[in-house]
Amino acid sequence: MSKEFNRLLDSVVRIDVREVSYSSGVKRFSSGVGSGVIITADGLILTNAHVASPKAIEIIVTLANLERVGATLVGWDHWTDLALLRLDLAEVKRKNLRYSHAVFGDSEKLFPGQVVYAVGTPHGLTRTVTRGIISNNRRYFQDNNGVRGYETGAFNTWLQTDAAINPGNSGGPLVTERGSVIGISSRGYMGANNLGFAIPSAIAQRVVHELASKGVVTRSYVGIVPGALADLESFFSLALNSGMLINSVDPGSPAAAAGLKGGDILLAIDGRAVDGRFPEQLPPIQNAIASRAVGSRVLLTVKRGTETKDYTVVTELLESRVGEEWAFEKWGLAVRKVSRAFARAGQLKDSTGMLVIGVQPGFPAAVAGLSPGDIITSINQQKITSLEIAKELHQAYEAKPEQTLVEAQRDFRVSFYILKP
Repeated sequence: MSKEFNRLLDSVVRIDVREVSYSSGVKRFSSGVGSGVIITADGLILTNAHVASPKAIEIIVTLANLERVGATLVGWDHWTDLALLRLDLAEVKRKNLRYSHAVFGDSEKLFPGQVVYAVGTPHGLTRTVTRGIISNNRRYFQDNNGVRGYETGAFNTWLQTDAAINPGNSGGPLVTERGSVIGISSRGYMGANNLGFAIPSAIAQRVVHELASKGVVTRSYVGIVPGALADLESFFSLALNSGMLINSVDPGSPAAAAGLKGGDILLAIDGRAVDGRFPEQLPPIQNAIASRAVGSRVLLTVKRGTETKDYTVVTELLESRVGEEWAFEKWGLAVRKVSRAFARAGQLKDSTGMLVIGVQPGFPAAVAGLSPGDIITSINQQKITSLEIAKELHQAYEAKPEQTLVEAQRDFRVSFYILKP
């Protein structure tokens, strides 16, 4: 192995995470193992969002020399399944520890058949290296439940490789023979052999920049659900390699307000022609909108039937449909805050309320008749516009248990429930 590859090996770490989750009306603790790669001299570590998330309460990193050190979450981005950690530099200094950091390669120059190596901690086996090739350098798939129930894959294509990627490899680097990081291993295809996927370094570097500077990746949203045009051009009287199908438009979104509809053909964004013939071409088109500043005016040229028309759309902040989760243990109730995206998808009038995701048998919520899928809109006649309101009401109940009135929606019908101590 070259000096550069050995340097890469010294930058790969094991990541042990303890986190809290909420289910069946209670708070639960769990642990997991993943991989990561140190990418800066000051201890920034790149890994997967499904390895380290905001639910983490403890993160321990094992360096190449087997020394263990704490780390904190800088930020995460479930849309690309990437997270950024930072080593506890005070602990590093106190223990007089040393580590290397990796360098990025150019994933745009990869080609099918190129030899690559996956490095990580499969099944807890640290510093494992597997060898393979790039099977496809621009694979597209979008998963609406890919990262802990959060959406992923809308803004990137994936590197497909036959280098073995197993549970525990997640977050480790996919590298060239010279040790340059050209991808971050994310997942294997369950039930298949030699089908692994990694986030390209070109995407990872952009995400790292924003996470390091702001802790989040801010994206714009207009509410267009895209679709590939392959084999449909003749039905819409289009030339090949021109336009993108708008499969649907989210209710209440900026695109809907502007008058766009499912079945329209997007021809251009701010005068620049788009080509969405194949699925692999959709992420760059979505990024063309997502990368705009929130509140920007975007000119969309759209073909509907035989007419072509320009629509001006004002972008909003992109949000996940998955809101913050919490457990009210005295009520035996686990909830998730209703997000604006969830409200639109469910055709709710607004984002007031919290979705019931679990109830504990025998506790007040279950006895009263609440069940997963209900949307609690008010408690003791106070509208639940934030989880903080519900937390304060639960604290009052803990201090002085008394009957509590809950208003909830189920299948668009409103019912009232009494939580009894």
